[in-house]
Amino acid sequence: MASQPKLESRIDDERLAALAKALGHPARLQILLLLARTPGCIGGDIVQAVGLAQSTVSEHLRILKAAGVIEGQIDPPRVCYALAPGALAPLAALVAALDAASTDPACCVLPET
Repeated sequence: MASQPKLESRIDDERLAALAKALGHPARLQILLLLARTPGCIGGDIVQAVGLAQSTVSEHLRILKAAGVIEGQIDPPRVCYALAPGALAPLAALVAALDAASTDPACCVLPET
C-alpha cells in the first residue's frame, strides 16, 4: 500500500485546487466578504449587495457551495447562507507554508559551481 499516501496527497491537492478555483472570481470573493460580515444572509440580500442578476448570483453561490466554502439552510421560501466553519483552513495552511518558504533566504540562492 505504498501508493496510498500519494493517492491521499493527490486528493488533498485536488480539493485545494477546487477550493482555490471557487475563490477565483471577484464576485465570489465579494459574496464571501458579505457572508463574513452578515452570517445567515438571505439570497435576495446577496443579490442586492453584489449588484448582479439573480441567476448570476445563484451560479456563484452554487460554485461556492459545491466547493464546501458556504452552507445554505432552506427556510421556505428563502435560503440563508453562511460561511462553512473551517472550510478555508486547508487553503490557509497552504498559503502559510508557501509564505514561510518564500521568506527563507536560502530558497532562491543558486549553489556555487
